[in-house]
Amino acid sequence: MPAALRFCRNCGFRLGTSFGDAGQQFGGDAYTGSAPLAAPKRRRFSGMTWLFVGLLVFFVGAAAFTAIINPIRRNAGGISMMKPMVAKSYVGVDGWDTTDGGVTFGSIDASNGTADKAGLVGGDIITKFDGRDVRDEDQMDELMVSTPIGKTVDVEYLRDGEKKTTKLTTISQDEFRRLTKEFDKRPEGRGQFGYEDGDSERVKVPGQSFFGVKINTLLRSRPADLAGIKEGDIVTEFDGVPIRTTDEFLMRVRRAVPYSNVKVVVFREGQKLEIPMKMGKQ
Repeated sequence: MPAALRFCRNCGFRLGTSFGDAGQQFGGDAYTGSAPLAAPKRRRFSGMTWLFVGLLVFFVGAAAFTAIINPIRRNAGGISMMKPMVAKSYVGVDGWDTTDGGVTFGSIDASNGTADKAGLVGGDIITKFDGRDVRDEDQMDELMVSTPIGKTVDVEYLRDGEKKTTKLTTISQDEFRRLTKEFDKRPEGRGQFGYEDGDSERVKVPGQSFFGVKINTLLRSRPADLAGIKEGDIVTEFDGVPIRTTDEFLMRVRRAVPYSNVKVVVFREGQKLEIPMKMGKQ
């Protein structure tokens, strides 16, 4: 029988014509008698490993998909979907609050700002702005957006129930910030009155139709105490400016030049008193 067709009955391998052929069939060395080398085992991954790999691939793919889709959504049709920056006008007050008849505010927020130059003070009620009736704070915010920066407008307002008018010119946010920063860094510093500003309150003056700020706690041997102002006095005017809110009073005190002389109008037990005083320095 040809050698190519001779096979072992026990193992099934083709029989060689020499010991060398037989040795090669079994992977050993027929001449040296060495044992055949074992085939290397393939490392198999466990089920948990495959699960981890699958999750990793999923999250990486999801992140890549999001990174591609988001710019497309924001710029669908070549039009940016991001909300554009809106140029807003400012008048230099600390915010708006809805009240009966219009909107009011706590204080002038920017020294020498447009509302300050227009003669407005905290507690005034804005009833009409640039010819439009003002109903609430939301509408006032909308007017600040729709009014061009630098426009001079007519303003109607109520103070102590009396109708008044003025003009003011709106300013930009950058100008508002500049004025605030300029005041904060002025070389003269801030004025000192000598009271616990957190212990003052807005009250209606007995027998009058307007409000003032009641001083509940004075600091001893400070400017107000030395000038003769008493606890319980109701301040209605400071250095010629009407005082109708606690925030406005605090702002006016800070704005006063240290060691300058000012006149304070107070009501004490129903009597109106004018008291001169010399400011201190914070």
